[in-house]
Amino acid sequence: MKSDNPEPSGSAHALQILFLTVFIDMVGFGIVVPVLPLYTERFGASPFTIGTLLAVYSGMGFLFSPLVGILSDRFGRKSILLLSTVGQAAGFFIMGAANTLVWLFIARTIDGIFGANVSATQAYVADVTPESGRSKGMGLLGAAFGLGFICGPLLGGVLSQMSLSTPFYFAGALAAANAVLIWLVLPESLSKATRIHRQGEPLLTVFQQGRGSTVGPLLTAYFFMMFGFALMTAFFAIFTEDRFGFGATQNGYVFAGIGVIAVIIQARLIGPLLSRFTEKRLALAGAAILACSLFALPLVQSIGALAVACGGIAAGNSLINPTVSGLASRSVNAFWQGRVMGLLQASASMGRCLGPIAGGWLLTLNSKHTPDFGKAPFWTGSALLIVSFLLMTGIPVRREPWIEEAAR
Repeated sequence: MKSDNPEPSGSAHALQILFLTVFIDMVGFGIVVPVLPLYTERFGASPFTIGTLLAVYSGMGFLFSPLVGILSDRFGRKSILLLSTVGQAAGFFIMGAANTLVWLFIARTIDGIFGANVSATQAYVADVTPESGRSKGMGLLGAAFGLGFICGPLLGGVLSQMSLSTPFYFAGALAAANAVLIWLVLPESLSKATRIHRQGEPLLTVFQQGRGSTVGPLLTAYFFMMFGFALMTAFFAIFTEDRFGFGATQNGYVFAGIGVIAVIIQARLIGPLLSRFTEKRLALAGAAILACSLFALPLVQSIGALAVACGGIAAGNSLINPTVSGLASRSVNAFWQGRVMGLLQASASMGRCLGPIAGGWLLTLNSKHTPDFGKAPFWTGSALLIVSFLLMTGIPVRREPWIEEAAR
């Protein structure tokens, strides 16, 4: 398969630069993960309010990810990534300066709108990698996410010792620096000819061409995966605070450990695994591991057991994301990469939006400081992963010659 990059020889270099920009982006995002729930409690927010605040970010992702995908197909990846990074910087600065819940909601809305750029980064990877190596390329992108989650939460935990608002200012400064990096050194991956080829065609046409019929079931399965996963991530810090007395610093260490496992799997193991198993089988394995780990999480009573459960969560999620992205990318031709990745991220964002809202209510069903605390949201998440597993079993994995022919 030929690359759509007008300079194929520079594909590896472009991917390295993208890796760096995604890493910096995720460091900024990871900084706030262990801090935001505790930061929100400072304003007297209830669990439901915290869940709603966390859901705003993903709700904006649901609304804007398809638009970002369309715009990146039309105007190129670089300009969209640059604009989104500048917007993220503004959102982080507002969050750090917030003195009321209203301003926190405004900041998260801005951050969610401009943070809906994952579809553009995934489309960039699709532009510069051959179809046969698409999931491996997505794995490298996932490794950048994981590496960011090693450094980000650690920095967030350390910076929070100065004040709970310091991590947000630092994340804003990182996003601003990342915008400069993108502007100066990131090459455009999409040729002008490819950009104009599909202009004017509606988004939903993606379901009607090639293996587009596969996209719908894949989006549905991914939605349930992310819904179940978000039920855990939104309230993990509150759970560990209640069960083990963890603060932002300790949770930062936990998230960093999860990031280490994600990097190892997605940077080193995905390629060899794909040479032996199909993307579908790896995605199914990831869903099964994640379902079991979520079920076990509220049962842990020791730090060692928590580490095992978190290891399973990291492994399951790391197997799911690159393989599902690879399956989606290979379902459509080169002219639709931004659109299909936008739809995939929209389904994930909807799951991440509903997860904190539902989790905020479910968390109230279990009393704090009891062995049952966390069971309702985490076990519901496990059940949703089982639904996703069942949906994934019906998704075909055969290759069809039209994809390679259309990309030549």
